[in-house]
Amino acid sequence: MAGVSLSRASHWLRLSSIYSRGFASLIPGEPSGPTVKTVVPGPRSKELLQQLDTIQCAGGVQLFADYDRSLGNYLVDVDGNVFLDVYSQISSIPIGYNHPELINLFKDPHYIKTLINRPALGVFPSGTWVNELRSSLLAIAPAGLTHLQTMACGSCSNENAFKAVFLSYMKRQRGGKEFSLEDMSSCMINLPPGCPKLSILSFHGAFHGRTFGALSVTHSKPIHKLDVPAFEWPIAHFPMYKYPLEENIVGNKAEDSKCLAEVEELIESFQRKGNPVAGMIIEPIQAEGGDHHASPQFFQALQKIGKEKGVALIMDEVQTGGGPTGKMWCHEHFDLPSPPDLVTFSKKLQTGGFFHLPEFKPDVAYRVFNTWMGEPSKVQVLRKVLEVMKRDELLKNVQSTGDILLNGLKTFQKKYPNHLNSARGRGTFCAVDATDAALRDKIIAKLRTKGIQSGGCGEKAIRLRPTLVFQSHHANIFLDSLESVLKEL
Repeated sequence: MAGVSLSRASHWLRLSSIYSRGFASLIPGEPSGPTVKTVVPGPRSKELLQQLDTIQCAGGVQLFADYDRSLGNYLVDVDGNVFLDVYSQISSIPIGYNHPELINLFKDPHYIKTLINRPALGVFPSGTWVNELRSSLLAIAPAGLTHLQTMACGSCSNENAFKAVFLSYMKRQRGGKEFSLEDMSSCMINLPPGCPKLSILSFHGAFHGRTFGALSVTHSKPIHKLDVPAFEWPIAHFPMYKYPLEENIVGNKAEDSKCLAEVEELIESFQRKGNPVAGMIIEPIQAEGGDHHASPQFFQALQKIGKEKGVALIMDEVQTGGGPTGKMWCHEHFDLPSPPDLVTFSKKLQTGGFFHLPEFKPDVAYRVFNTWMGEPSKVQVLRKVLEVMKRDELLKNVQSTGDILLNGLKTFQKKYPNHLNSARGRGTFCAVDATDAALRDKIIAKLRTKGIQSGGCGEKAIRLRPTLVFQSHHANIFLDSLESVLKEL
């Protein structure tokens, strides 16, 4: 994983206040730093929270934002507090709040009309739709994947990727023959052969969404799944590495081998049970589950198993896609000999969907379908985002800023070993573990009092999910604040 020397990281930390003043922001007019005026949440946020709670479950609301005043990497709340946002709406803001290029985009009436005339894309796409796809999503398609299906969100992207896998699998099983009368009649009462027994293999600690199929392959927190029926699908263990990586090479390789052997065994046992594994889904980095990483060798071997067993590999890049790891797609770090069969996306790419190999394209209409099937105005926003990413070399920015973040975290885990451990990351997609969940939550709460909006994941991880315009001076503000909190513990 990317990194620079600890001496260089320490140099950045010592001079953070100087660099914070000296570096020009990529977003004109961005605040020079956070400002906290009230307790958080403030009085206005608390008032609004009480009102919202009479309408819906609002227990997850941390504060109410003023999006008109938010800018760049800074989130402003309704009480006037200004936060350096290293969480960016759960990793979904690509180039900051109110980027001027995006504001200017909607000065053109064409884009306003696209926004207010949302089409049923599977039936009535605009005459510009093909070119818009070619100049946006297809322009950044993972190497080797030329087919694309747009969707609205991450969960429905994964859900429909499962459908594409099942449809392709059963087409092969039928040898390309037409549906039988028994297929058509039995599917209407949810029975085989029309509704076959098939499964998707997933991994402990995974998060793939909250719709029924996606929730069946999600295993990050009990509260996500309690009281909801689930499919009886196989679950393998994801590698749990020991850190620092360079001191645990042998043990971590053994962990890879153990998990891969379990994948093979599960595929074989579910075949014997009459519930064959048609596909498997995996995140390049398990995000919600705790920022768990696996080696390129693990992913290469996993792909090989899938090809040998006839099991499609779905790479869930909903949170990692779009540049936060320093590459457009995180799986590019793994040097796979061929592309994944399907790659799902959403969040920073503004719309949802999945890229796929040709064999996963349905040959009959309405099989992978819904009313909107995406959002053309978001694709237009993405096209402008990609222009900014190229012009401002934002992937390079992510790589260099990520070096500062990760090495700062590594410095702190050595300096404060009773509080932090296991710093890890690619690009700015970084995390560090606290010694327990209570301490993690305390650190996040204290950071907020200093004007840092961050987040947690898994059992005890602090995760960083800044925008692509998060620069070195932002990283130093965050690291200064984090060290201030650590000194107070």
